[in-house]
Amino acid sequence: MAMSGAWLSGPQSTFDVKGPVAKAQLDLFMVTVWVTLVIFIIVGGVLLYATIKFRARSDEDEHAPPPPQGHGNPLVEMSLIIASTVCLVIIGIPTYKYIWYTYDVPAAQKADAYEVTAWGYQWWFKFEYPKEQIEGAGTLVTGNELVIPAGRPVRVDLRTVDVIHSFWVPKLAGKVDMIPNRPNHLWLQADEPGYFYGQCAEYCGESHAIMRFRVVALAEKDFRAWVDRQKKPARTVTAATAAAGLDRPQVRFASLDKSGGALSGSTEFDADPFAAWKRKGEPAAGEDVALIAQGRRLFQEKTCINCHTIRGHEGAGVTAPDLTHVGSRTTIAAGVLENTPERMHQWLKDPAYFKPGNKMYYGIGGMAGYLKHDESGRWVPNIVLTDREIDALVAYLLSLK
Repeated sequence: MAMSGAWLSGPQSTFDVKGPVAKAQLDLFMVTVWVTLVIFIIVGGVLLYATIKFRARSDEDEHAPPPPQGHGNPLVEMSLIIASTVCLVIIGIPTYKYIWYTYDVPAAQKADAYEVTAWGYQWWFKFEYPKEQIEGAGTLVTGNELVIPAGRPVRVDLRTVDVIHSFWVPKLAGKVDMIPNRPNHLWLQADEPGYFYGQCAEYCGESHAIMRFRVVALAEKDFRAWVDRQKKPARTVTAATAAAGLDRPQVRFASLDKSGGALSGSTEFDADPFAAWKRKGEPAAGEDVALIAQGRRLFQEKTCINCHTIRGHEGAGVTAPDLTHVGSRTTIAAGVLENTPERMHQWLKDPAYFKPGNKMYYGIGGMAGYLKHDESGRWVPNIVLTDREIDALVAYLLSLK
């Protein structure tokens, strides 16, 4: 393609599509583009012709009577009506076709469709897998990273627990709202394994712009292996398991950046996030068993268990993401930060900086529940963590592979 150098192909491009739903929507968009381009050329050409032919070339022309008018000419008006109708038909037929196609999984593919439920919260996403039941623990649940089988249609039931959100994975499917008390759905399919960026596309409050998530598509065999790992209870680190980890360097960042670069990922991550996601599932060598144990105790003592769940360890909260395997995710804070030790430390130290208004800072019960007055009368978090305590919590959370 001659314009390939200028083509849009970013992480959330709707032109670089990777699934049949997004492809259908792009095809419809291009039909509209070509029809409107033809209209633009015709109208612009007529305007240019009239401007040149009938422009005033002298002072006498400025006062000359207007040229013959075509208003009311039956041939001209009928031609315009017919042309407009033809343009609408050209756009309308594929529009009608693709509305039905993108609404739900086609009948011929429904038997093979995989089902997931997506829940919108201020400001993160919870994903439930109804077909994946865990004995004694209910349905498999993940937070902010939706893992799906590649090459299969996936029906996503859309729900919200608070305000209106909108579910959007540009390279796989269009936007559909998550509306309180109104079930909604969409379907998508990734043609091949990959890592796809998604976000909320409906203003939903203070941190709407950074309410993000990821979709990871895996080959069927890899997907089943991932499900089996996710069904297992949280990993408990011992001296033996710590010694068996992979010896690989940890990606680290500079200190908290107030200049606007705080939401960027590492060079390695941005270059190949799918490869980074695969690496996250493996424990790192040299884990500090004592520090991890301290972090687990702090997770209880600092009341993290009130909102979060870690199956097999502590916690039964449902108002915040399930952290059973949080160490294997590529992002934290709903896709805002790369999941590295330093980013996790920064998030726990100052969550309000990265995600204003988040309930981890203000609490479910509002100021009275989680904030208190300091000596100057300001509201400050009631849960205070030292850097050493944060290090322990980070070590614990990142051990949960």
